[in-house]
Amino acid sequence: MSRYVLDKSASSFTVRVFPTGLLSGFGHSPTFAIRDFSGEATLDADHPADASVTLRIRADSLEVMDDIKSSDRREIESTTKDSVLETSKYPEITFSSTRVTINPAGTGQYQAKVDGSLSLHGTTQGISVPVQVMVMGDMQRASGEFSLSQAQFGIQPVSLAGGAMKLKDEVKFKFDMVSRQQE
Repeated sequence: MSRYVLDKSASSFTVRVFPTGLLSGFGHSPTFAIRDFSGEATLDADHPADASVTLRIRADSLEVMDDIKSSDRREIESTTKDSVLETSKYPEITFSSTRVTINPAGTGQYQAKVDGSLSLHGTTQGISVPVQVMVMGDMQRASGEFSLSQAQFGIQPVSLAGGAMKLKDEVKFKFDMVSRQQE
């Protein structure tokens, strides 16, 4: 069984939200970078069904990536941390796999489906994430995209301009994670 530890400096993890409502055409669809996360994966080439993945995210580490005015950036980040994620009450977001299905897609390449438990905003729900995995020597790269409903985690989408513009319930995540094999 090989153990891989996430290399945060070589990885990226983003969240994108989208406006809806009457003024959505004027709205901003912010993309957040998740700056503080850690995790590991185990993989046995002879027994791929025994693979596992864990991930921990510091909830207050989200930063707006877009080129916007610094006052707008501060307002969006503050609202996200204080009103949406309530990071003082729920400081950590965690994911632990419960089942990993892996299908070979070429030499050192795999298509995987990772089922697991996501704990976010004080609620734990099961999710499935499609993942493309490449194993190159002592390095593993996992990438993919998935969407979540904020409501299923007890999060109310933010409203602005007296409710004329609010953010959609669905948020999209994109990741490109590099991990390195440990002895």
